[in-house]
Amino acid sequence: MSLLIVGGTGTLGRQIVLQALTKGYKVRCLVRNLRKANFLKEWGVELVYGDLNLPETIPPCLYGITAIIDASASRPNELGALKKVDWEGKLALIQAAEIAKIEQFIFCSTLNVEYLSDIPLMKMKQGIEINLKKSKVNYTIFRLSGFYQGLIEQYAIPVLEDLPIWITNENVRVSYIDTQDIAKFCIRTLQLPKTKNKTFFLGGPKGWLSSDIINLCEQLAGQSAQVKKIPIAVLKLSARFLSYFDWGQNISDRLSFVEILSVENNFSKST
Repeated sequence: MSLLIVGGTGTLGRQIVLQALTKGYKVRCLVRNLRKANFLKEWGVELVYGDLNLPETIPPCLYGITAIIDASASRPNELGALKKVDWEGKLALIQAAEIAKIEQFIFCSTLNVEYLSDIPLMKMKQGIEINLKKSKVNYTIFRLSGFYQGLIEQYAIPVLEDLPIWITNENVRVSYIDTQDIAKFCIRTLQLPKTKNKTFFLGGPKGWLSSDIINLCEQLAGQSAQVKKIPIAVLKLSARFLSYFDWGQNISDRLSFVEILSVENNFSKST
């Protein structure tokens, strides 16, 4: 079986690539920057140029491919390309998969997207889920909580470098999960026919508050953190105000991510 992995240079994507190679799959990665992705080539991956911004580059990437794993996503600082990549580009990918008769399409989405429609990226992810379900391609959707790996830059490094950590006053728990575990689920899915046309929710066994993570980082680093709190209401009000101006639209879209802090992702409460 040959795989096309989209987003292979990302935090999650590279773990999926490693897991696929370990299991003996032939792996091809769709990449925009061949030089940036050269480390994947060194691992034994076939690199092919493709850009979700340019739908015409997608079909040639699917030649000889059995399954697609999409682990790509725009970052908050790339909101200018959001519609082009995470909506138009992914729709084009689904359409190309139908034409190429891809056997399975694994899509990495986000937990609670149905409650986060005020965030442009989350609204698009939900839309892609809907279109994938309507397509003729067998799909598996993984709705993911936060990644443990993301906590290093967000909390650990600021503590070590004595930089301020900005948090809100919301007591929302998030069940973070290791990207290596997500990768194992994605690859294992390819071997289990019962996972086709299903949606799965993935998260860790414990719900973490921001204060819990900061306390742990302080203990491991042996030093105190500079914690700065800002009311979530202030961020929401700022986002709403800036949305009225063309020059503030991009900033407003970034601030809209604060809505995630209003929805609990705590798998430790699951039954």
